[in-house]
Amino acid sequence: MQYTIFADGGARGNPGPAGAGAVVKNSTGENVARVSAFLGHRTNNFAEYEAVIRAFESLGNIVKEKADTVDVAVNLDSELIVKQMRGEYKVKHPVLKEQHSRLLQYIGAYKTVVFTHIPRAQNAEADTLANEAMDAGE
Repeated sequence: MQYTIFADGGARGNPGPAGAGAVVKNSTGENVARVSAFLGHRTNNFAEYEAVIRAFESLGNIVKEKADTVDVAVNLDSELIVKQMRGEYKVKHPVLKEQHSRLLQYIGAYKTVVFTHIPRAQNAEADTLANEAMDAGE
């Protein structure tokens, strides 16, 4: 079983009003979950992590106890988060360490999880959801 996550987070002012957006697609490209959440006053990087965490929460509700049979492709336009999740960059900030740890717990349940950096133009749906969340919270 294969799922693809497109996730994006943002903060206006960084830190500032922040939002997380994500879309989970099944193997045929159909949207099976959407996330749009206002996060309060946060940093952009916190919001990026939170978008992926919430996408995995949604995916967990879909696959339930079958997560260990599921391959997940995670697409982000945040090079920092991708490189931190791949172990290429260290996570130094205490709040991001906590977010990183939370995300590791989620991905540990799955057969495989691959993080890929994509251009912002390929992440428009998740970006829209993150911006809608920020708009709603302001």
